[in-house]
Amino acid sequence: MKKLMLVILMVMVLFSTACTQTAGEGQTIRIAEQYGIAYAPVQIMKEKGFLEENYPGIEISWEQLSNTAAIREAMVADRLDVGFMAIPPFLIGSENGMEWKIATGLSSVPTGLVATDAIQSLSDFSESDRIALPQPGSVQHILLAMACDREFSDPTKLDNNLVTLSHPDGMSALLAGGEITAHFTSTPYLQKELAETGFHEIISGQEAFGGQFSFIVGVTTNKFHDENPELYDAFVKSVQEAIDFINQNPQEAAAILADVYDLSEEELLTYITAEDTDYSQTVKGIQTFSDFMVKTGYLETGISNPEAATWENVVYED
Repeated sequence: MKKLMLVILMVMVLFSTACTQTAGEGQTIRIAEQYGIAYAPVQIMKEKGFLEENYPGIEISWEQLSNTAAIREAMVADRLDVGFMAIPPFLIGSENGMEWKIATGLSSVPTGLVATDAIQSLSDFSESDRIALPQPGSVQHILLAMACDREFSDPTKLDNNLVTLSHPDGMSALLAGGEITAHFTSTPYLQKELAETGFHEIISGQEAFGGQFSFIVGVTTNKFHDENPELYDAFVKSVQEAIDFINQNPQEAAAILADVYDLSEEELLTYITAEDTDYSQTVKGIQTFSDFMVKTGYLETGISNPEAATWENVVYED
């Protein structure tokens, strides 16, 4: 009887210890973003600690990378679980064997092709002009291809003019003068460039696309989704909380983000409340991007429908 009571006591102690352990103890989630105010909810999620609240004990590794190619390489090497990116490079990665899907929408922000005043239209680009954007296959590249397809019936017309630069470097190169005579970019670099004398917008992202689309989405690897269902749910919930915080408390969000982006609160408030800025988990434009990229040869097969590219919780529109 004494032995039995001792066994029961030990089991109770072990059970009690297990119950007091936090859900995320010993676990790490690795998240990467890129540059710009399109990623504001990621910064709010970080600064407000939403994921730590929703999954206590979790360790988070935050990274900022220059383009989706860097994110893709890190995911292939199992150095990242989550990456925030645009839809076109996500689709290219999927076609090339990446085991990942879209977990959440994040944002739609103003995008546009800014050029020197010497270039007034897409027809004015010469062979010597150079257009800065994050990488071939980026959303900026595909939007430019859409515009060229509409105007010249040749989506690749300006492909030889492209130069790969991060948004900060692209802005610096454009404003400095020289071979970079245009930059396809987004908030806040778009507005900063247009505020300078001698530069103007040739075409906006929405004009090129023909409507609204998700500029940035959140993508997770199959491994992370399948092996960590509770952490995955906590991540998705935390993104929604960050989006809600910006939409419901823009002034407070601007105060938090001012230091992050090295901008004034007034500037931040203007950017995050702009008419063409939308922070939302709804994903828009997957099928439209896929169909165009297949038609024009940037993809071979594309996707059959948005469900093939998204996890079970995702709301999408096309």
